[in-house]
This record gives sequence, structure tokens and C-alpha cells, in this order.
Amino acid sequence: MPQEPRLAFDPLERAGELWEERIGDATAMRLATSIMRVHQLVISRLDAALKPHGITFARFEVLRLISFSRAGRLPLSKIGERLMVHPTSVTNAIDRLEAQGLVVREPDPTDRRRTFASLTPDGERVVEDATAALMDVQFGVAQLDADDQQAAYALLRGLRQVDFGA
Repeated sequence: MPQEPRLAFDPLERAGELWEERIGDATAMRLATSIMRVHQLVISRLDAALKPHGITFARFEVLRLISFSRAGRLPLSKIGERLMVHPTSVTNAIDRLEAQGLVVREPDPTDRRRTFASLTPDGERVVEDATAALMDVQFGVAQLDADDQQAAYALLRGLRQVDFGA
């Protein structure tokens, strides 16, 4: 499929100019819009790298998080907390991963309200292969060198901390 021709100008920069002409200071609007656009681009790159492995980045995060657990399993509630997503999103991801044979649900024998998720052997293989694929594309941020990646991470930390206080 041929790629769409690129614009001769930066549409976010142009939007900022128009904002300043018609509304006022565009600093916050430019930053927020830029973050959203970069998010779209990075997710697109990550999902493209993961497509051959049959998962999305959201599902990769679940698999990798479970793989990091000491016990080899995590309660679904912990997955949601650690990934900072709604419980419905976790349930949806686990449903899809379970249908693919990558995770299994296990009821907690001591608490009927809690369910664990653990990786199957196929899940372990997929998460390792997917990790290699993401490393190959530098998690979709290869356009920035290592110093700029670290600086961007540090800069954005203040925005992330609002919700979890870390």
C-alpha cells in the first residue's frame, strides 16, 4: 500500500499558530496535542512489531507483567493496578489472551473473589519473542538517541506522577 504524501508543514505547529492568533497562549495545547500524536505513532509502531506474534502492546504488557511476578501468577486486580487501567480492560485482555492459549485463569483457593492469571508455555514463548521484536524497534522511539530518550522520560515523569504519587 503506497504511503500518503507527507505535508510540507507541521500541522501541530500550524495549529499552535492559529490558536495563538485566535485564542491565546498555545503552549499547553501544543504539548498535549504533541503527546497525543506521539502516543498514536508509538502505539502504531509497537503494534506493527507485535502483529506477527498475534498480540497488541496492551496484551504484551499483561504478559510481561505476569512474567515478572515472583510466583508466576498475578491476581487480575493487581494487573489493573500496576498497569493503571480499568478492571474491564484487564478482563478483556485476559479473555483474549486466554482464548489464544497464552494465559490461564486460576481461582484463588483461599479467596473466591480473587482470580489469578498465569502464563502458559505458549505465553512464555510469545512474551520472549515479542520482547525481542520490541527491542529490535527500540520500543518505537528509535528516532531519539539514548540521551534524548532519558531526557524525555524524565520530563514526562511529572505528568505521570499526578495519578500515583511516585
